[in-house]
Amino acid sequence: MESPKTLQEAIQFFTTFENCKAFMVALRWSNGTVKCPLCDSAKVTWLEKPRVWKCYGKHDKPKFSLKTGTIFEDSPIGLDKWLPVIWMLVNCKNGVSSYEIHRAMGVTQKTAWFMLQRGTIGDAGQYHWW
Repeated sequence: MESPKTLQEAIQFFTTFENCKAFMVALRWSNGTVKCPLCDSAKVTWLEKPRVWKCYGKHDKPKFSLKTGTIFEDSPIGLDKWLPVIWMLVNCKNGVSSYEIHRAMGVTQKTAWFMLQRGTIGDAGQYHWW
């Protein structure tokens, strides 16, 4: 998979859910085998309509999404907005302001601030962007 070289390419590339899914799967599960984040089982099935995987392990949360266990979890913002913002954070050497994200992505400045705070978690806590 060819990664986007410019912000415009990143925005265009991540507009489709299939590209977002392929990118996230390649980052989270580098060997290509999707595993449950709770039990690490590879016995999972993709459910197309709700866009989640179903794990057949014995635990209380059998369904998980691409966002589960990442900084994107519990965020109403879609991956089509999140992934270009992460691209901006990684590729802009002087940093990115929330106002710059607001202008580039077409979200409110408050949403851009929220994304910036989530995308720059300093401690190695439970969240990873990948």
